[in-house]
Amino acid sequence: MKVRVCFHDKCFDGAASAAVFSRFYRERIRQDVEFCYRGMIHRASQPFEGGVFDGDENAIVDFKYSPSPQLTWWFDHHQSAFLKPEDAANFRADHSGKKFYDPTYKSCTKFLSTVAGEKFGFDARPLAELIEWADIIDGAQFVSPEAAVSLKEPAMQLALVIEAAPEPLLVPKLIPEMASRSFAEILKLPVVENHLAPLLERHRKSIGILKERIQATDGVIFFDVSDLELEGYNKFIPYFLHPDFLYTVGLSASPARAKVSVGTNPWKETPADVNLAALCEKYGGGGHARVAAISFAPGDLARARQAALEIAATLRKHRE
Repeated sequence: MKVRVCFHDKCFDGAASAAVFSRFYRERIRQDVEFCYRGMIHRASQPFEGGVFDGDENAIVDFKYSPSPQLTWWFDHHQSAFLKPEDAANFRADHSGKKFYDPTYKSCTKFLSTVAGEKFGFDARPLAELIEWADIIDGAQFVSPEAAVSLKEPAMQLALVIEAAPEPLLVPKLIPEMASRSFAEILKLPVVENHLAPLLERHRKSIGILKERIQATDGVIFFDVSDLELEGYNKFIPYFLHPDFLYTVGLSASPARAKVSVGTNPWKETPADVNLAALCEKYGGGGHARVAAISFAPGDLARARQAALEIAATLRKHRE
């Protein structure tokens, strides 16, 4: 039996959610199963086109909802989980008992493991390390900017590799390992070890690049690195460089998309009237109240840059 698992690609929480789902499914639903993983990225176009759901059962974790009748399982925690109001209505009308949503969770991994335990009797204790770090990383629950940027912890080094994904299908290869091995063991695997040192060097250089590119005014950090291959930069670097600033707006580009990333300093209190997901939804993006993003077509960089500048201006007005 084939189970297709669609997960948020190049995202530690996405990969960890897929790992927890796989172990849960094999232990509590069915053992004789082949998992096939597909990384999903937010695009300007419909993400579920082209026969994505090709399994006997199909799951989405840590990614937007699909109303497809072929979708069997769904777990998500993003505020912007539904592409259209009709999708939300479709979810509310579902009575399968296999689709779950709660935007109050900081990570999908913690949400999924909690639901699997409460609803299906899954014992997530063997995955405690994975669940804890997914919640720390996706919820930005680091003790300081230095802790988030130093990458000393094995989990942070693995997250670096996952977010950069320097070779095709790297993350799908790692998901089964994350379901059964410790971080220290995974870092010793050749598929990880071969990439880690170059990525750590790239990370160190990216700190210098962002230091040069950042324009920090009126409580908002703005930078444009769309001319560089730097989409997978560490999102906490801006707050490491400018710890007193509240918001960051960054523009990056890759062959797949132009991306506007918007975030809030995790170590600062934020105004209740500023919701970054709602702000980005106006441009076709979304996410969470304190961190969100917008994806544009790769040839639409000018419009992405305009959106980034407009959002930065809007956030500066809130700081006045």
